Amino acid sequence: MEEQNQDPNQINIELSEEIADGIYSNLAIITHSPAEFVVDFVRMLPGTPKAKVKSRIILTPQHAKRLMKALIDNVGKFETAHGVIKDIDNGPQGGIPMNFGGPTTQA
Repeated sequence: MEEQNQDPNQINIELSEEIADGIYSNLAIITHSPAEFVVDFVRMLPGTPKAKVKSRIILTPQHAKRLMKALIDNVGKFETAHGVIKDIDNGPQGGIPMNFGGPTTQA
């Protein structure tokens, strides 16, 4: 018999085994247009001349902003529990550019 008291705002999310395993990424490249944000998750390996995009997520600007706020909230909670996360020093060149020639963002 189905439960009658289910919250109407509750979302039933299915997670397959393949997706649950996750994909390792150590670089995210973010570009945008007026209609969407594109986040490419890349895996760069030492000594490998080529990096591969492992996953691409396309978001509306509204969802991109919600994701940003959720990340800020979760990083804050993590740092409260485990200490401040140190930024990686990418040397005098500043490391890999985050837009790779895509649209320039403004804060």
